[in-house]
Amino acid sequence: MLLLLALAAAGALTRIEKQGELRWAGDLQGGEPYVYRDPADPARLEGFEVEIAQGLASRLGVRPRFVQNDWSNLLPSLARGDFDVALNGIEDTPAVRAQASITRPYFTFSEQLVVRRGFPLRTLAALRGHRVGTLASSLAHAILRTTPGIEVVLYGGQEEPYRDLALGRTDAVLLDSLIAARYGLTNPALELADPDVARGTYVAAVRKGEDDLRDALDRAFFDMDARGELAAIFTKYRLPPQPSGPRETVAEPTARFDLAQAALFLRGAGVTLLVSVVAMALAVPLGLLLALARIYGGRTARICAHAYVELFRGTPVLLQLYLLYYGLAPIVHFDALTAAILGLGMNYGAYEAEVHRAALGAIPPGQAEAAAALALTRWQQLRLVLLPQALRTALPAMTNDLISLLKDSSLVSVITVVELTKQMTITAVDVRSWALPGLACAALYFAMSYPLARLAARLEARLGLPELPGALQEAAA
Repeated sequence: MLLLLALAAAGALTRIEKQGELRWAGDLQGGEPYVYRDPADPARLEGFEVEIAQGLASRLGVRPRFVQNDWSNLLPSLARGDFDVALNGIEDTPAVRAQASITRPYFTFSEQLVVRRGFPLRTLAALRGHRVGTLASSLAHAILRTTPGIEVVLYGGQEEPYRDLALGRTDAVLLDSLIAARYGLTNPALELADPDVARGTYVAAVRKGEDDLRDALDRAFFDMDARGELAAIFTKYRLPPQPSGPRETVAEPTARFDLAQAALFLRGAGVTLLVSVVAMALAVPLGLLLALARIYGGRTARICAHAYVELFRGTPVLLQLYLLYYGLAPIVHFDALTAAILGLGMNYGAYEAEVHRAALGAIPPGQAEAAAALALTRWQQLRLVLLPQALRTALPAMTNDLISLLKDSSLVSVITVVELTKQMTITAVDVRSWALPGLACAALYFAMSYPLARLAARLEARLGLPELPGALQEAAA
């Protein structure tokens, strides 16, 4: 501990020299051309920023070490001390400057508007009332938020916005020229509408107060530029030409947690509640059908129901959402909200099937025998005797699953649904703090889940059924 304190007091550059490595972070999900795994050797990293990091580290006299980190959380993780430098398409914006100390720019890009081929609307102003896709927390996101009337659709990856654009789920995509050239304009169904909506630059970020490290990186960038090393890297990875001339200044939204942000939180909570309740309304009857098929169905029905349950329980719900929304898009064209509800409902249906199966199995066999002795049909036995008792047994587990579903609904943000957790992350970037948005998000989740638990307790009390003999007498009558 004393050694760490001494190194911290000595400065960031001294710390890096002592540890013998420059820990730089990026997100492999961003992919080509930034940082990605070599297809021929997955243990090896490729990308123009990989080579830039190598050049910086060599000039500091240390080795580079890559740290994987989600792109939208690079700056909070940097502030935590998880790595030394954030170097992954970090854009020079007031929001970034408020959270970190930045280096001189190493690449200049244009924000480019891409549309479907032949689409008549060619400018942001003309796209009012239309859906435009971009990456969350990016410079393009800030531009779109300051353009009135545009419905912003947020993505976590670079390929998905253009895929949705080609499928007609959005009307345009605004992103950096590097991304547009590599992922958008390679699709023959898409074309460039506005090649220069605004200008931006990529910078490296270090923690505030680490001016010695920032200055050392600036000197390293200057040397790489003077020797032509940066230009050679850009040429090697076929980056688009850097635009010249002044860039447009983007006015970012006011960074404060006010009533407008609170209203967005409530809207996100409404989306969360809608997705959760409707998905559960789908999961419960689906699970019941699967349970009945496994218990009373023929051999084929039992095998199919068992396969469904094991498949959906044995694979991540995140993967199922990706496949449902993106994988099946050429065959079945779901909108984001429908895909979210179907995905969660089908996944939780597998869990509800086991809940109902266990509840039906917990009913003493003598009760079904007594019902059969009264000449009730199988459907009457289920409807009048077995299912009411199974429901009472299953209700606590179903309530627990609904509360879990309420929290798992945060996963649907990967298919562009802006629910409560996604709204929290967007707001946290806007106000440059995670504490207040995080607490507000937690409070809203609790406000939604606690009443559900109390409601379930009331339902359990009201669904208290009479003893079996009375029920059988009523059924017989």
